[in-house]
Amino acid sequence: MTHTDRRAMQLGLGAVLLWSTVATAFSLSLNHLSPLQLVTLAASVSWCFFALRLLSPDRWQALRATSTKDRLIGLLVGWMNPGLYYLVLFAAYDRLPAQEAMAINYSWGITLALLAAPLLKQKLKLGALFAAAISYTGIVVIATRGAPLSLDLAQPLGVGLALLSTLIWSGYWIINTRLSLNPEVNLFLNFSGAAPLLLGLLWFSGAPFPHTWQAWAGGVYIGLFEMGIAFVLWMSAMKATTSTLRISSLIFLSPPLSLFFIWIVAGEPVRAYTLLGLVLILAGLWLQRRAEH
Repeated sequence: MTHTDRRAMQLGLGAVLLWSTVATAFSLSLNHLSPLQLVTLAASVSWCFFALRLLSPDRWQALRATSTKDRLIGLLVGWMNPGLYYLVLFAAYDRLPAQEAMAINYSWGITLALLAAPLLKQKLKLGALFAAAISYTGIVVIATRGAPLSLDLAQPLGVGLALLSTLIWSGYWIINTRLSLNPEVNLFLNFSGAAPLLLGLLWFSGAPFPHTWQAWAGGVYIGLFEMGIAFVLWMSAMKATTSTLRISSLIFLSPPLSLFFIWIVAGEPVRAYTLLGLVLILAGLWLQRRAEH
């Protein structure tokens, strides 16, 4: 492995490690904040992060070179992500154990493949359908808390919100495939569109702006690390590597690491049905990747 590839691996592992902590951060932060309060605070922090990143001459020039049409699209898409996506995701975490919401949310790769076929006019292979069936079997195992044959969902609304978040996230990425924006400029525009909307919603809801240190710690951590630094590390790793497949495969480390942090930090016992469901979801994702290559 070359020095550049080792550097790329280190950056990718850094991003994966940060992403592995966020399910725990979501769960703990929602003990002090409502979903709307948390997404508003986190999105505001992340907007500040990307605004500071634009002080770089290269990124500032990329923003100036962006057409008015693309800027408007970037602002509007921000209502989808981070706006609606994180609001729905946090609402799911507010209703489900962190391990269940985390595991179900990782099925977004399967959702993306299924949506991309009709929307991007891509051919859906039989292997991809088989992979989807395996992943969604895992979701049923988790949603029924180990009793898939009963089809009795333990928390229907929470499960529905978690699945809806995968649809919103997939839709966001499909829209972005049609744009040719600098990734950090795109995210700055996304957060620029979402932050004022979320602040307005928070004001109209009558909910107070976060004021306890626990609330601020959670919101700043999620906004800075989950929505900001982890993305920059990941993009840097993808640019530096000579093997995109090797780096992208690191994402499979995140779910088991997430369960570890949920158990150690949040103190949530990891259930056998979660492990089984997560294995099925990840197996489906792995098979879906194989079907694409």
